[in-house]
Amino acid sequence: MGMQSVSQLDEREIRTTFGSFPTGVTALCTQGPSGPDGMAASAFTGVSLEPPLVSVCVQKSSTTWPRLRSRHKLGVSILASGQEAACRSLSARSGDRFVNLAWTASETGAVFLNGAVAWLDCRMHAELDAGDHVIVLLEIERLETTADTAPLVFHRSRFRSLLEPERAA
Repeated sequence: MGMQSVSQLDEREIRTTFGSFPTGVTALCTQGPSGPDGMAASAFTGVSLEPPLVSVCVQKSSTTWPRLRSRHKLGVSILASGQEAACRSLSARSGDRFVNLAWTASETGAVFLNGAVAWLDCRMHAELDAGDHVIVLLEIERLETTADTAPLVFHRSRFRSLLEPERAA
């Protein structure tokens, strides 16, 4: 198998290896003082049923996360296949990230992208130090899921779609 020691690897090789695992793509959004604010994140997973928790990993260098974490509520939208442009917009380093995005705000201030696979209305539960990232645990207070909507998948630095296996005749 010829494994290399981590000390022999560079950041590019580690990133390439991490990218071999397909992930979904989420939007973390809230109502800020001057309108909606948010970011895209692919390091997301369900954690616990009791209490209902999800996690997302955020780079410590993010300039968006400090603004989001200061809000009471966060909306998590699990993006659907076809929402690549929304992901790119929410990943932009400057400009209005919500231009041309259809979104809805809850009465709590959480912001959700229309057309997503699922929406989770969350509050901060905990943050854990994790190297150059922070693992954010969010407690789900309300949620909604659509039926028969395929998720947006990120794999090897590209957006992908899931294909339904052909049914046996």
